[in-house]
Amino acid sequence: MADPYLQQLFADRIGGSSFGKDTAVYKFAKIKQAKKEATEAHPETALIDMGVGEPDEMAYPEVVAALQHEAALPENRGYADNGNESLKGAAAQYMERVFGVTGIDPQREVLHSIGSKTALTYLAAALINPGDVALLTSPGYPVFGTHARYFGGEVHHLPLEAAHNFLPDLRAVPADQLERAKVLVLNYPNNPTGASATEEFYREVVAFAKEHGLVVIQDAAYAALVFDEKPLSLLQVPGGKEVGVELHSLSKSFNMTGWRIGFVVGNERLVQAYGHVKDNSDSGQFLGIQKAAEVALANPWITEEIARKYSRRMDLLVKALRSHGFTVEKPAGSFFLYVPCPTSAVDADGRETTFASAEEFSQWLIRNELVSTVPWDEVGAFVRFSVTFAAPGEANEQRIVEEISARLGKYSFRFEPAAVSA
Repeated sequence: MADPYLQQLFADRIGGSSFGKDTAVYKFAKIKQAKKEATEAHPETALIDMGVGEPDEMAYPEVVAALQHEAALPENRGYADNGNESLKGAAAQYMERVFGVTGIDPQREVLHSIGSKTALTYLAAALINPGDVALLTSPGYPVFGTHARYFGGEVHHLPLEAAHNFLPDLRAVPADQLERAKVLVLNYPNNPTGASATEEFYREVVAFAKEHGLVVIQDAAYAALVFDEKPLSLLQVPGGKEVGVELHSLSKSFNMTGWRIGFVVGNERLVQAYGHVKDNSDSGQFLGIQKAAEVALANPWITEEIARKYSRRMDLLVKALRSHGFTVEKPAGSFFLYVPCPTSAVDADGRETTFASAEEFSQWLIRNELVSTVPWDEVGAFVRFSVTFAAPGEANEQRIVEEISARLGKYSFRFEPAAVSA
């Protein structure tokens, strides 16, 4: 049967006439399928999901109560557009209280977002012309790059390697790419590596941006989820606000993923450009959610408490993995543990299973031991463990990690000598 005429009308950016015909199975679809088949094949064994990249608990009662109250107020029923003013002020105060960033003008240098994902798409629309190059880290969150390509731009990936503490080597960008580069997108603490930036690195970023005329976008979704160090912002560094913006989100730091609320803060003209696209793309997040977000931002102790939980879980998981031969270090923040994969696993009967990639190891771990992780093969073979597994209370956290250790303990793992995590 011939394709209906509609099939010929899709935009090239999403595949044109081939849209919907791609039979490739992508990473997360493979994970979902493997989890389904593993649980059906082994109903007696509980799946331990270490791949979920979102908090395992509800937003705090104070924030939920604020939403309940604000949702009942008639003045909050209408379009929010690019308001409200009080959230802008709360965001500016939060930046000063948590990061020590002073002098933020809430009227000109802050604007709310319906989550960082949406903010990244709008900033791509505001900045990318055909032929422009966006510099993105690899592995990393691909949304800005996807939309840069939508607008005719190109993406140059900066590899994140353990030898460089999973920070990009800015000086390694080829001259022909750098000449056309317009935007550098960062994300620290980083997903998936868990690595944190340093003030020295941000100083290098600012100098590099000024030297080459770049906009810097720092996706700060995990910026306040740090363990033993103080939260760090690009805007703390002299010149940071001259070259870029930060995207802050309440999703991870306040257990508010589904609420879809955050803010863009930094350079006035960049915030204005973001706001121009936003004004023509959405009608703002529900004012009741914005008002509840103000309550969250005024209580940064919530994030500190959440971070302590993730730190505690990291300690347990790192110790367990090391006991089975994995070379892994606790990150300074986020809830991600980035682990070099073994090359093989040998069971008690001497049978060896080899792994040519992180995806092969991740699939084996799901199907054989019902432990789900996310594989990353972009720069070496790593799997990402997320410590957001469902386990209410410390006793359950201990129990879950002990169970992971018991399942791994059935095997002897072999590793390449160079397998190192930072």
